[in-house]
Parts: sequence; C-alpha cells; structure tokens
Amino acid sequence: MKLQLLSDLHLETEAFDPEPAPGAELLILAGDIDSTWQGLARFAGWPVPVIFVPGNHEFDGREFTQVVPALRETCAAAGIRMLHRESAVLTGADGRRVRFVGAPRWSDFDLFGPARRERAERAAGYFLRLMAAQRHGAPLDAQGVREEGLACRDWLERELPKRPVGRWDVTVAITHFAPSARSGDPRYGAQPGTASFCNADDDLIPHADLWVHGHLHCRHDYLVERPARRPSRVVCQARGLLAKGECDGHDPLRTFDI
Repeated sequence: MKLQLLSDLHLETEAFDPEPAPGAELLILAGDIDSTWQGLARFAGWPVPVIFVPGNHEFDGREFTQVVPALRETCAAAGIRMLHRESAVLTGADGRRVRFVGAPRWSDFDLFGPARRERAERAAGYFLRLMAAQRHGAPLDAQGVREEGLACRDWLERELPKRPVGRWDVTVAITHFAPSARSGDPRYGAQPGTASFCNADDDLIPHADLWVHGHLHCRHDYLVERPARRPSRVVCQARGLLAKGECDGHDPLRTFDI
C-alpha cells in the first residue's frame, strides 16, 4: 500500500493547499492539522481514504474531555476516519491487509528516565500555556498530560503485539508524539523540553512494520532492527512553520510503501 503522510500543517496560521499524491492509496494525517478544526474540511472528498490521529494542538483552548467526541463528529462530516486509541484494517491494491494502530501518545515525560521527569515536566509549562486547554475544568498541566500519555502507552502495549492469524499482514502505528529520542529535533538536542515531543517507546517500535508520527517540525526516516525480521521503519513527514524555515525540504507529495 502506498501512503501519503501529512502532519503539522498548522492551517490555523499557515497558507498551505494540500494536494493528493499521485498513486497514493491512503492519506494519513498525523496531527496538528488545524487548531480551529476548520482546515479538516479541506480533506472532504479526498480521492482516497483519509485516516486522522489528533495532535496536541487539536485540543487548544478546549476542555480536554470533550474534544474526542466533538472532533470525531467533525471528521465524520468530512469523510475522515479518526483513530483515537483505535485500530482499523484496510486492504491495499496488492491484496495485503494493513492494520493501522492510532493514538496521540501524549508525553509521559520519562524520555530521560524518572530521575529527570520533574525537569521535563517543568519545561512543558511553556507548551501547555500555549495550548491553554482545560481538563476537568482546570488548566491542563503536566500531570494531566502524563496521565493521558500513560493511558495511550498502556493501550499501545496491549494493541500492538496482537497477531491473530489471517486478520492482517502488516502493521502501521500512527502517533502524533514521537516514539523515540532518535526523532528529536537536531536544532535543540537532548534538553528537558525534548521530553514534550518524544517518548521512550523504543521497545514498542518492533511491533510495527512502519511507525509514522508528527509533532517534531522536521523530517525523519530511520530503521529499527528486529531479530529475524525486516527492520521497523520510523517516518516523520511534518511540514512545520514557514516563518521559521521549517518547511524547507518538505515534500507534501512524497509517498511511503508498506
């Protein structure tokens, strides 16, 4: 199956017109498409199926607990299939069945281990102020993000290893937050704020044949070795912000085979 991948378009502020990639059989939207949600309407009537996993900015300025059902309705109206701790199996033109496992996978701030968690949570304060989201009526804080991240991690731990015979042939994991420090933005290095973008899910990566993510405003494409199997592939195809030069080198029509 040939996949087109877009994330971090930030259509609430960026001028960008998405186009279908020639030959793509599916479009994956890996979060931070538009904090107002209005930009999702641009994908209505897309010539191939569209799968969407929310990013952190889809929660901006909103009550966290109300976002998922409301955003699901918005996606359904545009013909987009939203995955939030859910899986879907689609069949490619080659007849292979592909399982898509989707969750935002919020930060648990343990990227550098529990001893450095507190520093990572403090560093997250800046990003949380930008989001200005609420959770259970109170401002969303680092502890709330960690709870959501651990819930995502628990679900992925249970879902990804499943291998029932005959149900699917390959697995694609879709998260907004990155699954490894290897996806860190080279502009900033391994600083406490990096734990707001990447999780230490390296042990989960081998359960997926392909893992795609967003959140980092840079591109990545690397392999993770697996014993006696083809390596897992990790891809980030984020666009980012034009004013910061983050769009340089971004090819929105690039496709990935699974």
